[in-house]
Amino acid sequence: MKTPLLHPHKIGAVSSLSGVPAPTLRIWEARYDCFTPHKTEGKHRLYSDDDVLKATLLKRLTENGHSISSVAPLSRTALNDLLQKQQSANQRKQPAEYPGATVSMAVVGLTLASRIESKKFSLGFQRHAIKVTDIYNNISQALESTGQHKPQILLIHCNSLHAGVQVDIHRLAETHGAFQVIVLYSFGQEPIIEAMKRCGMIVRRDPISDADLADLINAVLLIDPAQSAIGSSSGTLIPPRKFNDMTLMRVSGIATHVLCECPRHVAEIIAQLASFEQYSHDCLNKSSEDAHIHAYLSSVSGSARALFESALEMVAQHEGIDLASLSK
Repeated sequence: MKTPLLHPHKIGAVSSLSGVPAPTLRIWEARYDCFTPHKTEGKHRLYSDDDVLKATLLKRLTENGHSISSVAPLSRTALNDLLQKQQSANQRKQPAEYPGATVSMAVVGLTLASRIESKKFSLGFQRHAIKVTDIYNNISQALESTGQHKPQILLIHCNSLHAGVQVDIHRLAETHGAFQVIVLYSFGQEPIIEAMKRCGMIVRRDPISDADLADLINAVLLIDPAQSAIGSSSGTLIPPRKFNDMTLMRVSGIATHVLCECPRHVAEIIAQLASFEQYSHDCLNKSSEDAHIHAYLSSVSGSARALFESALEMVAQHEGIDLASLSK
């Protein structure tokens, strides 16, 4: 006896989510054994989240020239790996398609992963290529993984956001070395949600549109990574703050030999940019209203803040200011 599906999808829903016409899904199932849907007493097919993701991946690969007969037997992981290799090869052939660098992402939640893997969603990133390094059914499965790929962004969907899930998400971010965490939830406790936002996570209630989801991701990307020396190891994400408000206040109070008082001015600019960055981030977290402009403002202010932090380090070195001691 088969285990009942947690989130069953009718064939029409699978077609809508994956972009594969329902007749094609039936052909892939009958000829190539791509899916093994549950069937109701009325002989209606019910597909799983895994089936939705597999259909999405198969569609992308067949669009890229792979025959359905060659990719149909592959597992979900193998299909994703093949798609990522295909996209990397396409980028090397057409570098102008993505002026920015590749952003790596791990996704928790199969339906969410199918949205990210779709060609329609990828069109929302004109400056970056999104590389999905790992896909997990749920948080528990992700915690069991060693997290060898170390994705820059961790994108998570959870039905209920409570204290236990909050702890697991923090553990997951630490284990996988994620630079930024974006959490979509169906139901959640307000104190938990606010605490996660204060930790720098982007937390939004689902459902949200693909456009809003793209805005959430774009909010943590540098506006022009190709021209900026600031960021993570690949220069594509906005780095977290290097100096807190207390450190900046101490820097502002130091008398130096620079006539224009550069340390004070730069510290004050950083503080203002950080405040505006947080304001834009909070607006982006609260609702989908004006999400696009707040995502852009958050990215602009974060990028500028990171540049000025590097400038402060240069000025401090020139003036002999020990920023490490001021941060204690």
